[in-house]
Amino acid sequence: MSLTATLDELIRDVPDYPSPGILFKDITPLLADHDAFTATVQALAEVGRDSAGTTVVDKVLGMEARGFILAAPVALALGAGFVPVRKAGKLPRETHAVSYALEYGEATLELHRDAVAPGERVLLVDDVLATGGTIAATRELVEKCGGTVAGVAVLMELAALPGREAVGALPVTALLTV
Repeated sequence: MSLTATLDELIRDVPDYPSPGILFKDITPLLADHDAFTATVQALAEVGRDSAGTTVVDKVLGMEARGFILAAPVALALGAGFVPVRKAGKLPRETHAVSYALEYGEATLELHRDAVAPGERVLLVDDVLATGGTIAATRELVEKCGGTVAGVAVLMELAALPGREAVGALPVTALLTV
């Protein structure tokens, strides 16, 4: 079975969650399947390599909360560092902060000021590209640290929403488009 077919089978729709009118994509069945999860991590990690298979990023950033689950093993697969991007007030040291609009509300993300060194290249990994606000905010955080976003890898992209418009020229790889 192809990875796309596996993802289609294991990612379940939950209507009206977390609020009415939202169709939530539940990835927990995918995470519970060792082979499918392994294949997903490997496919996401490919975005951080060049055509010869060499890692081309220094860090992998995962956005709270489901991005953590995917980004940490991607960082291990690439031999790169993992950096969590957290909701406001969750990091203990000095941070940069960016507020942005979500599909169903607003949020603020923070990154430790020293999490990305000037000149470092990073890969952003998240579960869903929807409106693009999370990725655009994270790119801004990376740039405030002096780093560069080399690419974006997401498990799935919601095609009906303008996510790619919000992230501009950043190269985005989605394993599944729904």
